[in-house]
Amino acid sequence: MGEFGDAYRQLRERVRAVVRETRDDRLDRPSPATPRWTVHDVLAHLVGVTADAVEGRLDGVATDAWTQAQVDRRRGRTVGELLAEWDDYGPRFEALMDAVPPAVSGQAVFDAVTHEHDLRCALGRPGARDSAAVVIAWDWIVAARTRGGAPALRFVTEAGEAVSGAGAPVATVRAPRFDLLRAVSGRRSASEIAGFGWDPRPAPELLLAAPIFTMRDEPLGE
Repeated sequence: MGEFGDAYRQLRERVRAVVRETRDDRLDRPSPATPRWTVHDVLAHLVGVTADAVEGRLDGVATDAWTQAQVDRRRGRTVGELLAEWDDYGPRFEALMDAVPPAVSGQAVFDAVTHEHDLRCALGRPGARDSAAVVIAWDWIVAARTRGGAPALRFVTEAGEAVSGAGAPVATVRAPRFDLLRAVSGRRSASEIAGFGWDPRPAPELLLAAPIFTMRDEPLGE
């Protein structure tokens, strides 16, 4: 198995362990990072992505309608049923990840690691902030901002320095890699992002990775 599939397998095993150690009644609590979903819904989405990819249900891929359909189809299923489905489709999805271009598999890891930490946040179970999946997700978003022509930023983290975006950097941002990764997907508020080390001045809106993401009004407290 290649690096993308292996990173996803490790992520799947981590999420399985966290969910298994959680009381069923806590899985119905809201997920603060995804306010329309519960913890159960986040898990259903993670499972649904693997099933849809393997079965070729890719019309509208990554849209709100596509992801919500994954959640709706699994509403009412037990956690055991969701994990069994994941055990079925997960290994096949992981094999697919190493057969498609890195830009595609990297996006899949980015989405999965985002929701792993949404789930951990909701359950008060932080961890795995320097996992292989986090490394892949970070490298993918750095490259994706450049491919998308976003204003260039110089990121300085504990993992080193990277320029992301088109043209000369308009600012330097110093922050932990994990916090930057969460910020680009709307998991940090403007006040939290402004608290990063900016030179010349804070510009929180520059961090959002895509129009589908919006900054939080209040800190996530992650």
